[in-house]
Amino acid sequence: MWDKIALILLIIGGINWGLVGIFEFDMVAWLLGGTDSALSRVIYILVAISAVWCISLLFRRDEELAVQNIDR
Repeated sequence: MWDKIALILLIIGGINWGLVGIFEFDMVAWLLGGTDSALSRVIYILVAISAVWCISLLFRRDEELAVQNIDR
């Protein structure tokens, strides 16, 4: 469940960064009252935490596959 939540937040963050890079439009800030609003900052922090969480996906997949092969 946490992996899916983290991936959803990373997708939102990635789309937002794409919009900032291409159109200079910050969708999160626009939707939540500007870059200085508390809610925008919470979303930015959650996206950053999700990115750190997803680093573990790089390593867990190999370990999970190894455990599944041993169980067979």
